[in-house]
Amino acid sequence: MIVRKLLAVLLLCGWMAGCSTSSSLYEKSDSHYSGKDLFPEKVKVAHARGFTITYHGHYKVVKIMSPFEKLADTLTYILVQRGTSRPIGYKDSQVIEIPVRSMVAMSSLHIGLVGFLGCEDILSGMGNLNYVSSPKVISRIKSGKIAEVGKDQGLNEELLVGMHPDLVMATGSPIAKVSRYESLYQAGIPVMVNSEWVETTPLGRAEWVKLMAALINKEDLVNRKFAFVEKEYRKLMQLTSQVKTHPSLIIGMNSRDAWYVPNGDSYVNRFFQDAGASYHWSDTKATGSLPLSFETVYPVALEADYWLNVSIGNVQTKKDVLARDIRYADFKAFKNNHIYSYNNRMNAQGANDYWESGAVNPHLVLADLIHIVHPELLPEHKLIYYKSIN
Repeated sequence: MIVRKLLAVLLLCGWMAGCSTSSSLYEKSDSHYSGKDLFPEKVKVAHARGFTITYHGHYKVVKIMSPFEKLADTLTYILVQRGTSRPIGYKDSQVIEIPVRSMVAMSSLHIGLVGFLGCEDILSGMGNLNYVSSPKVISRIKSGKIAEVGKDQGLNEELLVGMHPDLVMATGSPIAKVSRYESLYQAGIPVMVNSEWVETTPLGRAEWVKLMAALINKEDLVNRKFAFVEKEYRKLMQLTSQVKTHPSLIIGMNSRDAWYVPNGDSYVNRFFQDAGASYHWSDTKATGSLPLSFETVYPVALEADYWLNVSIGNVQTKKDVLARDIRYADFKAFKNNHIYSYNNRMNAQGANDYWESGAVNPHLVLADLIHIVHPELLPEHKLIYYKSIN
């Protein structure tokens, strides 16, 4: 195990060294930039902990923290305005020309990022074309403007090299294979690792849209739009701050001999807190999910007031729930018809908009949750991402 980790680190370092020489466009530029500030409008990162952005006249420095958990601490990217020189002092950092004109997205979250900024037209490729909710992106797919490039070990590298996009936005995770994009680096195609999974709050996760804005020079737009999201989210938090009761929640379903529940440091648990609910595993000190047995969850689920995120397989009714395990009928929430899934905006192809627009509109998700557990606070709200399972 130790040897494999060391090899992975060495490979990643090799990538980054390769990145510094893969683009001959900047080899000649060793002079200092003396022009005006090209980015008068800047973003400030207030909630996200996984990335930083700093501004330097004609370029921006982006740092992505913990992109592959323990395999690397930070990846650095230099976002250089087109037509200007590469800055001095970043020899081993990857260079991305901005504004990005064509991008390959490897995650549904990335569709949410471009949708938030109305820049779907920059998408030229996606890992998988089947699971898309955005009507604008679906239209581009149907017109042949977006190619399917595959994912993981099935990545169509020949197609990607031929497309030569300005950027491939990849997904970082604890199980990411660090060698996946090595050939793209060698071909001079920048690959940025998006690691929003490290965030512990809904606003922090949504704030990755500011990174997208920095890539297309839309700081002014993102500052205005995100400020509205932030304001609305805080108003909802204030609404629940004085509630006297905190209904209890159980999450998910048992699947393949494991019941995965959100850990206490996850953004999902933060949603529950902000909605004025109580959650049994809120004190676990980790992000991501905690795998448990049915027998461990069962006594907690028996007494939970609400059962959320019942979304495994094609579960549409209580009958579908019982088809998976008859013991679900014992749950208090089952008996009281307090079962909800976040599949209200799922299309015929099985794509769920909760993972696209929901990721960058946490105030709307929070409003749904408050309406479910504290209906008296938002009596006129109509569920957007959630729906009742009857």
